[in-house]
Amino acid sequence: MTELDPRLRAVTDLIMAEAREMGGRHEYDGRIQDLSPEGVRSGLARLGEGTLPDDPYDAEHLTAFETGLRVQFGELELHRRNPLPHLSNLDLACYDRDYAPEANRAAARAAHLQAWPAAVQGAIASLDQVSAPVATALAGAVKGLAAGVTDAAALDAHRLLVAHVERAAAVGDPDASLGGPALARLMGSTEGVDVDLGRLAERADAERDRLHALLAEAVARLGETGRPLDVARELVKQHPGADGVIEAARIGTEKAIAFTREKDLVPYHDGECLVGLAPESRRWAMAMMCWNSPGEPEGPSWYYITPPDASWPVEEQEEWLEVFSHTTLPAINVHEVAPGHFSHGRALRHAKGDVRRLLQSMAFAEGWAHYVEEVCVEEGFEAGDPRFEIGVWLEALVRVTRLACAIGVHTGQMTVEEGARRFAADTHLSGPAALSEARRASFDPTYGRYTWGKLLILDLREQARREWGPAFTLQRFHKAMLDLGSPPLGLLKTIL
Repeated sequence: MTELDPRLRAVTDLIMAEAREMGGRHEYDGRIQDLSPEGVRSGLARLGEGTLPDDPYDAEHLTAFETGLRVQFGELELHRRNPLPHLSNLDLACYDRDYAPEANRAAARAAHLQAWPAAVQGAIASLDQVSAPVATALAGAVKGLAAGVTDAAALDAHRLLVAHVERAAAVGDPDASLGGPALARLMGSTEGVDVDLGRLAERADAERDRLHALLAEAVARLGETGRPLDVARELVKQHPGADGVIEAARIGTEKAIAFTREKDLVPYHDGECLVGLAPESRRWAMAMMCWNSPGEPEGPSWYYITPPDASWPVEEQEEWLEVFSHTTLPAINVHEVAPGHFSHGRALRHAKGDVRRLLQSMAFAEGWAHYVEEVCVEEGFEAGDPRFEIGVWLEALVRVTRLACAIGVHTGQMTVEEGARRFAADTHLSGPAALSEARRASFDPTYGRYTWGKLLILDLREQARREWGPAFTLQRFHKAMLDLGSPPLGLLKTIL
């Protein structure tokens, strides 16, 4: 593993958890980032010291991340109002991946746990502006950090953090909104682009309308005559049993990888993707990709699947299984595996230089994986079964509603309850599932990144078609983007 340039190191020191797991920089194993007020000030002070990379694109990419960190930790001080960075900082799940011998990972996990008491003290010192909605939404995740932990000192520290968050849930500010200018700054700073929330909200509405029309067409091809969302709510009830979801995901993954290779949709078709039961520490997610990171030795990536727990009430098990329906699981496979996150992870391993391999825009990463779902519809994946296309449009409707809800909640134009009603009206979700999606806006204000990233990639594709003319191919377009790693959205036009 190469030593990082000091200027890049100052950035990864402020995103230690992401650099460790997403970038494979395992010199951070057993270490916890100092997110205390003084630790954050010290980290920010080191940003920008040293020379920029010689490559002009890499220099812009690095500068965008420096700007984003100054906004996140300096201007907006999100480490004071949101437990999420502290949760990532304390999380032990990264050591469950088999990127190194088990003994090495166990030693790193033990060292990480030993650092919990100091890290919790720093977290409590920082978290003095947590709103009641954010604390309420994340209380369960904070409690879940201790699953499987037996170290007494770590557990004592964890209880203090739980009590602190519960206190915020009881007496914190009832308003979780960042405000429109702050949300626009947060979204745009790391992406190197100015964000007009009003225009973006209008575009979200237009995208919702486009998706509803596409859904209606696909439902008609299925031979159904009811309201498209009503038909969809019935379709998602058709799914494998709890003991069959992993096998269904495995079969679907093989199809997605084979189709991606046949159509040559991505620049690299190497690597191994295994499908299996998520480790206990990852079972909060129904389906997720844990890729073989750029800084790690060659090894398998894992597509983790979490069936419902047999001890849950029957209604909760059924709601969980609907995610793995014959309609929606194929779209999730494409998103998580190929040509989505797994394929993207393989491209990152081939990217040139540490900046492109390590500094990963989540708006591009999620936008890419969401964009290729629609590409697979265009290219004829599962063309004989309209349910695949229906599943793509259903997933897209959830994501565009996230964008609308995030803008509405953080500009004060929408309450969480009104957001839940929008999810119920515009997507196949209802009841607790719709409310859960709306609540996520409070602590994950940029969760509209899926649709935002997809729309900007689609815009760029049309511009590339015009400018490249007969030389345009999907493969050329995709390779040009992925050669940049996971680029800030504002730098995507570099490929032109």
